[in-house]
Amino acid sequence: MPQYRKDPDAIARLTPEQFRVTQHSGTEHPGTGEYLGNKAPGIYVDIVSGEPLFASSDKYESGCGWPSFTRPIEPAHVSELRDTSHGMVRVEVRSTHGDSHLGHVFPDGPPDRGGLRYCINSASLRFVPREQMEAQGYGAYLDQVVDAENTR
Repeated sequence: MPQYRKDPDAIARLTPEQFRVTQHSGTEHPGTGEYLGNKAPGIYVDIVSGEPLFASSDKYESGCGWPSFTRPIEPAHVSELRDTSHGMVRVEVRSTHGDSHLGHVFPDGPPDRGGLRYCINSASLRFVPREQMEAQGYGAYLDQVVDAENTR
């Protein structure tokens, strides 16, 4: 089993926007994220630690302006914390081992898929296409990735 951690070399390679989002709990502007319209099969991993976070099979168009997922690919890699910033109460999601700010989870997702909407900043993620998953050490998650046309 791989050991995921907050990698100082990965942090040094972050763009200013990725650093602001992951290390300072920032939020990218709605509609601007690299992965918002991505429909390719694969998985999304933490840009800092590499820990697997979400599968393309669980991604859907929520209309919120950020990539949205119905569930984490590996729940142990996503921590949920109470967030009272900006005068509201929300649930922040962070990568467990990389401690990267990912976004927030809301209870307004598709009811037939669990009812949750993980609203995630593209700047926190790195996409691994299905055809590269095995070579990059994510072969154990291949069964959770199906073609976009087969997703709900």
